[in-house]
Amino acid sequence: MFTVTESAAEQIRSAASRGGAEGMALRLAAVRRDDGSFDYRMGFDAVSDDDISFRQSGVEIVMAPEFVPLLDETTLDFVEMDDGQHQFIFLNPRDVNYVPPKAD
Repeated sequence: MFTVTESAAEQIRSAASRGGAEGMALRLAAVRRDDGSFDYRMGFDAVSDDDISFRQSGVEIVMAPEFVPLLDETTLDFVEMDDGQHQFIFLNPRDVNYVPPKAD
């Protein structure tokens, strides 16, 4: 199952509102590189008949069926990085660069 944190969902809703994409789904995709790492892509899009679509934290998520195995068990979060900048991160145990979050 793909998970969207509340922090990420809040930022997605805000971006949709600012960008005039309200009512559109967030489309996700991932490509495995030769070294085993992943390249993640996301953007607002309409839902197609063959898409996998679900709602998580008030956000409609959509992906083509071929991306489901790559993104299963992944969490999308929106976090503050060391330099004070905020960004989306994908926590995917299938990615060779995955580092589990530290427990609080």
